Amino acid sequence: MEKRVLVLNMDHSPVSVVSAQKAIVLCLMEKANCLSTYELLQIRTVSRSFEYPAVIRLNEYKNIPYKGVMLTRINVFKRDKAQCLYCGSTKNLTLDHVIPKSKGGKSNWTNLATACHRCNVKKGDKSPEEVGMKLQRVPFKPSLAHFLADYAESNAQEWMPFLAAKVIT
Repeated sequence: MEKRVLVLNMDHSPVSVVSAQKAIVLCLMEKANCLSTYELLQIRTVSRSFEYPAVIRLNEYKNIPYKGVMLTRINVFKRDKAQCLYCGSTKNLTLDHVIPKSKGGKSNWTNLATACHRCNVKKGDKSPEEVGMKLQRVPFKPSLAHFLADYAESNAQEWMPFLAAKVIT
């Protein structure tokens, strides 16, 4: 599996994730600097070898309009770590509107929660308080850094020092 490279803007805010090839090209063209590498990994060509970049920083600040994290079923499951926010189950997961749509609840980050089928049916068309259920964690709108840190925990520990200050939960 090819390792991915975290791209930081000049102010160290995360911008994107790119391939190692793209990262090396940016560094060779002096558009970015390598801040961290993957230990024991190298990229070799016929005449040269390069350390495998893990994190690069752009040399010029790029004004990138904030798009946020897209509200999708999969992203809600990722935010909630694929667990029911009512009972903690990881089986038969669905989406639940904390405040039901029939009572004015919107489909947004702070009103959608991952719920198992059993809890979703039990809650039905009522608020959690009305049926005596309690959310284990309050739903929140995640940042790009939150998702990148989640990815980094299992795939790229080298990113963590650059994301730790940016993650707000």
